Amino acid sequence: MIGTIVNTCTIIAGTIIGAVLHRGIKEKYRQVMYTGLGLASLAIGLNACIRNFPKSEYPVLFIISIAIGGIIGTRLDIDGHFKRLVDKKATKPGQTGDSANRLSEGLSTAILVYCIGPLSMLGPVISALQGDNTFLYTNATLDLVTATIFASTYGYGMMLAAPVLFCWQGMFYLVACISSEAVSDALMAELLIVGGLLITGSGLALLQLKDCKTLNLLPSLLVPVLWFLGKALMQLL
Repeated sequence: MIGTIVNTCTIIAGTIIGAVLHRGIKEKYRQVMYTGLGLASLAIGLNACIRNFPKSEYPVLFIISIAIGGIIGTRLDIDGHFKRLVDKKATKPGQTGDSANRLSEGLSTAILVYCIGPLSMLGPVISALQGDNTFLYTNATLDLVTATIFASTYGYGMMLAAPVLFCWQGMFYLVACISSEAVSDALMAELLIVGGLLITGSGLALLQLKDCKTLNLLPSLLVPVLWFLGKALMQLL
């Protein structure tokens, strides 16, 4: 778990550095950074999708996942609950709700960017099975830079992404420790396709082109897991 701990600490450190810089950035430059982060999110998301489409064993599974996950997430109103929570914590006297909405958009995007990626998902698995933390250390370096950029735009609130990353990578680490076959390459490919779409949706929101309510789509990540679990159970019967 040392690699995940280091990765988590770099996000905290990057957030502190970026938040200090945040105070000296004028609004017009922040707007430019919003646009830059939006474009970067589109590139990261689309890259994850395109690179993993050829690896997919079930080309329509991501469509089913988005549809089912979206319905569940909308019914639970995950996006609404998250934004209201951030609005309650972030809005101070004399501060408009728009800044809190910005924070919720940035935080949801940062969580997806930190968590959905080959390094962040495969790193804990390799660490658990082989004791090699190279992937996680590499990811930590990238996240240090990313966290600095996000926090320089959105402030200290971006630190909330750190515990989410710790729990996410910790889950993969524990699953790999319990069963090395549970996290297969095929499952990883499906998760990266769905995750890439979620990051792309966040990019569209940051660019103010379309509010995809990406958090309502988070249950989509569970559908491939349940699919492969059901497939494994059927083979046992």
